[in-house]
Amino acid sequence: MRLRDKLVRQFSIISIITALLFSGGCALNELKGEASHNTSGPTYRIGPGDALHVFVWGNKELSMDVTVRPDGFLTTPLIEDVRASGKTPTELAREMESKLTRYIKNPKITVTVTRFLGRYAEQVRVLGEAVKPQALPYKESMSLLDVIIAVGGLSEIASGNNAKLIRTINGKKTEYQLRLGDLYEDGDMTANAKVLPGDIIVIPESWF
Repeated sequence: MRLRDKLVRQFSIISIITALLFSGGCALNELKGEASHNTSGPTYRIGPGDALHVFVWGNKELSMDVTVRPDGFLTTPLIEDVRASGKTPTELAREMESKLTRYIKNPKITVTVTRFLGRYAEQVRVLGEAVKPQALPYKESMSLLDVIIAVGGLSEIASGNNAKLIRTINGKKTEYQLRLGDLYEDGDMTANAKVLPGDIIVIPESWF
């Protein structure tokens, strides 16, 4: 009986802590629908690891596929160490054109991103009890459901409805409560919401 009383007491304490964390005045903000994202949409900017196709019109020997180095730079024939990270493909193309004018009259360049990773600060990170926790490249209109599918779903010991999202807004970190269990396991689309570049999703382990 003493062991049973001890277990009951521990369960009661855990229940109280959970209630304090996820209800009433101490609750996290709940991430909901359209209010959670910027409707103007972000502009994609190149990041380390992105694969690019650089096409120089009329000069096949200068056209090539290249991967952005970890330092954010790339090198192509006649153009050494140009920073690609942080630029849009169009901005990078214009800069490369300006460098090529030393060798070619009025060069025309098109830069296409063929494999997307994005800048580290803009990737969506999933930590904890996902089947495949990882950093994902952000995609336009990306939602919580898209993210959970991409990481293979929740693990068997995940506490999906105790998950949280950490978002930086104007330099300040804000935490939001998520209901990933309701969303992924029960198909409750009211628990779905948009994610933004740089969001971090933390999925804790279930206590029982």
